[in-house]
Amino acid sequence: MELTAGDFDRIPRENLHVPVREFARLWLAAERRADTDAAEGRGDWYLTGVQMTCSWLAGAFVTFSYPTGPVRQRAHAPITRSTEKAYEELIARETEAAELAVARGGLHGRTGFAEGALATLAWAWRRSGVPPIVVDTAQTG
Repeated sequence: MELTAGDFDRIPRENLHVPVREFARLWLAAERRADTDAAEGRGDWYLTGVQMTCSWLAGAFVTFSYPTGPVRQRAHAPITRSTEKAYEELIARETEAAELAVARGGLHGRTGFAEGALATLAWAWRRSGVPPIVVDTAQTG
């Protein structure tokens, strides 16, 4: 996903408990790393969990590929797959759902996904722990 300054400007500040600049750097780093992995034919469910959570918290629109063609939609919540735009109460419920998914051993067939989503929510929403991936500030600006 190609992110623009407009994507960062539209991030609802109330959805984050970390500075928007730090969140934007993390989101950009996750997207760039995923693009690199995809170009090399690799996938990483943990990173996908981070990406999806960032997109949802940011209220982003993403393009989904369907057999009938690409469709642009609001990003889904990572665990519950809710299509509602993220807001405070929903973020709290999604964090609890992520905790439960991790406690149950993750999501079948997507090893690391729930852990990536939870790490992102814990950091960005609960302001606990460290960013879910290492962010090289020289590359993200």
